[in-house]
Amino acid sequence: MTLTTQFYTMLAMVGVGAYLGAAIDTYGRFLHREKRARWIVFIHDLLFWLLQGLVTFYVLLLVNEGEIRFYILIALVCGYAAYQSILRYFYLSLLESLIRFSISLYRFLAKLVQMVIIKPIQLLVQAIIIILLGIWKMIYAIGRFLLLLGWKIVKLCTLPFKWVLMLGWKLLPKPVKKYFHILFKKIEGFFSLVKNRKHSIMNRVKKFWEKR
Repeated sequence: MTLTTQFYTMLAMVGVGAYLGAAIDTYGRFLHREKRARWIVFIHDLLFWLLQGLVTFYVLLLVNEGEIRFYILIALVCGYAAYQSILRYFYLSLLESLIRFSISLYRFLAKLVQMVIIKPIQLLVQAIIIILLGIWKMIYAIGRFLLLLGWKIVKLCTLPFKWVLMLGWKLLPKPVKKYFHILFKKIEGFFSLVKNRKHSIMNRVKKFWEKR
C-alpha cells in the first residue's frame, strides 16, 4: 500500500468516523428507546450496526481494496471525536430544522391534497347523493299522486255500477233476498269450518311432534 493510498484511507476513515457519530445521533433521535419494547430496540440496534459495518467496509474497499490496518481504527476514533467536539451541535441543529421543515411540508401537502382533491370529491359525492334523493322523492311523489288519481278514477267509473247494483238489490223480491242471505251465511259458515279444521289439524301435528 502506497503512502498516497494510506493518506486517502486515513481521510476516508476520519470521514466515516464523523459519519458514524452523525448516524448514531440520527438513529437515537428517531428511535425513542424509552417508548419501545426491549426486543424491538435490540433488533433495531443489531440492524443499525450491521448496516454501519457494511458502509464502513464498502468505503474501505473503495480506497484501499479492503485492507484493514491498526491506524484505520485510530482514524475512525479521531473522526468520531472530531464530530462530537466540533460538528455535533451544528448537525443536531440542522437535523431538528430538517425535521421541522419536513413536518411543515407534510402538513402543507396534506392540507393541499385535502382542499384540492379530497374535499371536491366529498362535495361531488354529497351533491350526487342529494340529487339522487331529490329524484327519488320526486318519483315517489309522482307515483303516489298517480296511484291516488287512478284509484279516484276507478272509484268514479265504478260508481254507476255500484248504484245499479244497489238499485237492483232494492228491487229484488224479499224471497230472493232471503235466499241470498242464507247462501252468504252458508258460505261464511263453510269458511269458518275450514278455518277451525285447519287450527285443529295444526294443533294435532304440534302435539304429535312434541311427544316425539
